Amino acid sequence: MATLKIENLHVSIDDKEILKGINLTVNSNEIHALMGPNGNGKSTLLAAIMGHPKYNVTRGSITLDGKDVFSMSVDERSRAGLFLAMQYPQEIPGVTNSDFLRAAMNARSEKPVSLFKFIKEMEKNIADLQMKPDLAHRFLNEGFSGGEKKRNEILQMRMLKPSIAMLDEIDSGLDVDAIKVVANAIGKLQSETELGMIVVSHYERFYDSIKPTHAHVLIDGKIVLDGGYELVSKIDSEGYDWIYKQLNIDPINTDKQEKRVSISLGSCAVNRGNNNA
Repeated sequence: MATLKIENLHVSIDDKEILKGINLTVNSNEIHALMGPNGNGKSTLLAAIMGHPKYNVTRGSITLDGKDVFSMSVDERSRAGLFLAMQYPQEIPGVTNSDFLRAAMNARSEKPVSLFKFIKEMEKNIADLQMKPDLAHRFLNEGFSGGEKKRNEILQMRMLKPSIAMLDEIDSGLDVDAIKVVANAIGKLQSETELGMIVVSHYERFYDSIKPTHAHVLIDGKIVLDGGYELVSKIDSEGYDWIYKQLNIDPINTDKQEKRVSISLGSCAVNRGNNNA
């Protein structure tokens, strides 16, 4: 069983503190919904876990199966079992999808993956995700629609079979039918590999399709509430105002904080208060 453990994580960008003491443990076969208003640190958390150089970790630790993640380069984190499906996948002209994926799979294997096995698996996953058959021969994300880029991220995840995956708004740009296709592909991979996941989304429709086992609300760089799927449903119906009131959070100051930071890349909930500060 894989375990990703985050303890007292503080992260800054351009000398501005974004994450202010995150504690989170994700195990195999768990789906953690990471929620919160825009600009409060969700994408920062995922990028810091994966090792984006723009984000400066000032305090805390992250371990994967007891091993120090910060001692690993980005490619080492990937080979160890971490995967990030990006909110804004980059286009890479001149590199085909098939070449990219086969190189990535070979980097994670003790011996090269046979061409026949690779083609068979890629074609199956392309069909499952209802993508265009010529995808293997197209340059990575070049000329792709937003929805195609997001499906391509899931294709990579299914081919690489990580132990812990992080999905950063993978549902944005997808229509209702595409969300169902992507959710089914995610669910199938999880059932086959006991994948653990952190999923960022603003839509209960997507969460309803993948059924998170845990839910967390991140506001102003801290996880302030924990719960189960009932927390996702309550936020979908009532927004975040009730959380501001319950925890005496000033949304005006929080909004001002968001605007200063530019980042690219009756409830069953548990009140975490300032334990993460």
